[in-house]
Amino acid sequence: MTTRTFNVEGMSCDHCVHAITGEVSKVDGVSSVNVDLDQKQVTVDGEHFGDDAVRAAIDEAGYTVVG
Repeated sequence: MTTRTFNVEGMSCDHCVHAITGEVSKVDGVSSVNVDLDQKQVTVDGEHFGDDAVRAAIDEAGYTVVG
């Protein structure tokens, strides 16, 4: 299992959580997504998913990965 954490700008509410979770869950290989609004982080678990694919999914949801 691989775990990656992404710092994401602009998240502030449950809508943000649902939008990001919905998009990132579509990425091949992702098994779980955890959005932490307080820390402004998205943690992704799974097998053989690409960081670029996760970044693109977060972007598609309307948010920006930083760092």
